Amino acid sequence: MKEEKKVKVSAKFLTKTFDLGKSKSEKIRAILNPMSKGPQKFWALKGISFEVYEGDVIGIVGVNGSGKSTLLNILSGLLLPASGELTINGDTTMLAVGAGLRAQLTGRENIRLKSLMMGKTNKEIDDQMNEIIEFSDLGEFIDQPVKDYSSGMKSKLGFSIAVHQDPDILIIDEALSVGDQTFAQKALAKMNEFKAQGKTIFFVSHALPQVRDFTDKAMWIQYGELKAFGPTEEIADDYQNWNKWFNGLSKSEKKAYQEEQKQKQISFSEKQLEKKVANDISLSEDEKHKISSHLGVGDAMSMPTWLLFGASILGTLFFIYQYAMWG
Repeated sequence: MKEEKKVKVSAKFLTKTFDLGKSKSEKIRAILNPMSKGPQKFWALKGISFEVYEGDVIGIVGVNGSGKSTLLNILSGLLLPASGELTINGDTTMLAVGAGLRAQLTGRENIRLKSLMMGKTNKEIDDQMNEIIEFSDLGEFIDQPVKDYSSGMKSKLGFSIAVHQDPDILIIDEALSVGDQTFAQKALAKMNEFKAQGKTIFFVSHALPQVRDFTDKAMWIQYGELKAFGPTEEIADDYQNWNKWFNGLSKSEKKAYQEEQKQKQISFSEKQLEKKVANDISLSEDEKHKISSHLGVGDAMSMPTWLLFGASILGTLFFIYQYAMWG
């Protein structure tokens, strides 16, 4: 009997919003005003759901600004989702150009700092130091401040540190898009090692041939929505056909289309999100109820919360007054 693969990442109606408020004071006023709906929001993710299994190598494609990097930052723990359910069974490591590097430190010092942050001991770092430096191809520059590095050198250093941490779930955000061709080939070979070991990998790249060659499945994220998820060849073909259609538009048509999609990300609402949950035929009624009860998104307080907050403030003021009168 074939062993069933374990679910490594499960997302249910994952959202991420960013406030479009102009100032902190505006946001504070929105929070304190019981009648306010809060600052206007931009929905970077509009309730996406998926399951990824152990050993899956997932390519993520989509136009700029569609939420790809937002999703990866949530998966890596750098961002929290606004709502939805996310389960990750394993440790994640993020690979992005220059991610987490300290500009004032040397390359060698960054290796030690990032490795310590990832849970390595000083002895383990000492044992791996030369191997990481050799892999990075930075030579004598390893003892120069990172602020003097080119983007390609930063990418080499960040990549070399991350891949020597033996990650369980690897998240790659355009990390192979810079640097020389020789290093890119070395990096891809390392990625194929991880793939052969059965590690779970998320791979974002604008180079569709790379996605086709390296991944087994693909997600197409388009303006905050999961447009399609399935076998790489099928999704890559669909995405390529869409790009062909889009590039065939006039300049004004392209601009109008993009503005329309961005406006939909602003006008999206919790009611629309609730409707998506209600219309999902894969969920039982109990599951729908459970998910719907955790869909609240926003900074404005609900009326009961605002009343409790107001009562607390009044109580504190009364105590201060009593203390001033009789203390």
